[in-house]
Amino acid sequence: MLLEVFRGMVNESLRIGIANGASSLRKLSLLSYNQLAQYDSPSYKLCAISRAAGILAARKKSIRRGFTTRTPYTFRQQFVSCYGFKIRNGALEFPVSRGKRFSIPLTKRVLEIISQPGIKVRSFTLTQNRLSLCIARDTPMIECTSTVGVDRNLRNLTVGNDQETSRYDLSKCVRTANTTVRVVASFTRGR
Repeated sequence: MLLEVFRGMVNESLRIGIANGASSLRKLSLLSYNQLAQYDSPSYKLCAISRAAGILAARKKSIRRGFTTRTPYTFRQQFVSCYGFKIRNGALEFPVSRGKRFSIPLTKRVLEIISQPGIKVRSFTLTQNRLSLCIARDTPMIECTSTVGVDRNLRNLTVGNDQETSRYDLSKCVRTANTTVRVVASFTRGR
């Protein structure tokens, strides 16, 4: 039931975004948040709007690149959330309606991974037969022992650090590239 409600909210947001030419999250939120009040969903409106904004932004990019696109519509029942969920007693718990929570047991391996220090579960995606957790991991700090600089120009390449600098002459490569362009261009002229 929740998967279908979420799909309906995403499609409603898509419809509103296309009708008003909105693809940014902010504009789409302003236009569609109040319209989504008809859906009985505990505070998943922003997640649905965010999903729709991502789809509309990808469509806008495709149109800008010259690809033909269809009117976006999400068919797959899925639920994406980054709000209100908790991992408690070996299960993922999230609200499904006012006062009701749903619990999905997690495997031992998943619990091992997410219980490691420095790992946080940021969001989850639920489909009819799959649960995906999005995690964030603290990256270890790497201490830099030395640095290397690269300066690439058209006819030379210079690489170096505090101790040593090397310069490579690329003028022969430039001549070869120019000759190749002229030769390839001559193939198409004869048609």
